[in-house]
Amino acid sequence: MAKIGMIGAGSWGTALSYLLSNNGHSVTVWSALQDEIEMLKRDHEHKSMPGVVLPQEVGFTTDLGLAVGDKDLLVLAVASPYTRSTAHLMREAVSCGQVIVNVAKGIEETSLLTLSQVIEEEVPQADVAVLSGPSHAEEVGRGIPTTIVVGAKTKKTAEFIQGIFMSPVFRVYTSPDVLGIELGAALKNVVALAAGIADGLGYGDNTKAALITRGITEIARLGIAMGGKFETFCGLSGIGDLIVTCASMHSRNRRAGILIGKGHTMEEAMAEVKMVVEGVYSAKAAMALAEKYNVQLPIIEQVNAVLFGGKAASEAVRELMLRDKKIEISDAEWQ
Repeated sequence: MAKIGMIGAGSWGTALSYLLSNNGHSVTVWSALQDEIEMLKRDHEHKSMPGVVLPQEVGFTTDLGLAVGDKDLLVLAVASPYTRSTAHLMREAVSCGQVIVNVAKGIEETSLLTLSQVIEEEVPQADVAVLSGPSHAEEVGRGIPTTIVVGAKTKKTAEFIQGIFMSPVFRVYTSPDVLGIELGAALKNVVALAAGIADGLGYGDNTKAALITRGITEIARLGIAMGGKFETFCGLSGIGDLIVTCASMHSRNRRAGILIGKGHTMEEAMAEVKMVVEGVYSAKAAMALAEKYNVQLPIIEQVNAVLFGGKAASEAVRELMLRDKKIEISDAEWQ
């Protein structure tokens, strides 16, 4: 049995706490919100995850030192905009070599760092890893079979985390490509906004398939330029996560995109979804990275124009369709 600190009590933190407790581990859940902790202590159920009742053994606290100290594993499950501030608060309580696995998805807009890089800046003494893949919290909390990948700098750390999370309904692969995993996880949220916008405009399966296919091409193009591995973008945190995020109504990014496609502003869509729409925060960072690495991201560029430039969604789609003629496989040879 491992002692685990779950830093973040939202839907993902709740689902993973349920999974890990059922795996036989001792879980302590932390939130900065006193009302949230009181609700969990009283009901052992989060209002965002109805029906997912946490075992009585799960503990809840607003004391970060209590959640972090003397734990075998820390799971950082706060939304991406709060990763740096939460990691900063954790710093003094984290011991040298203590493992932190980040489960949020995003790129910090101001620094263009991945979230593991942000955590390493704030908690340099920690051993930082990532967990990602096609995994809606709503389904993990219901015990629906899910497969995911853990990325770490060392095989030892990856296999340690794999052993803690693995269960009959939660299969975990390992990978050394931390950067690729994080880029796939963050950028798919931006493409999912595009997929949702297309749905909101009333487009069909043809359009969705095109966005998914060309979207993973853009993600891989930037990811490889930054040092990620091509195979990663063909895997769980690449095409796998992109498919589930573009296709499911569990996806807050797709839901926000649908509202934008129907004519709502970005701010109205985010307010309606009532959860952090992480693709909005990653969209600007993606374009800044594209400029830095001299990479073309036409879909993500148009998403930015709709979100922040006031462009009509229908006009963005028209511009994508009327781009210059291209070849699909650039290094293939003609007869």
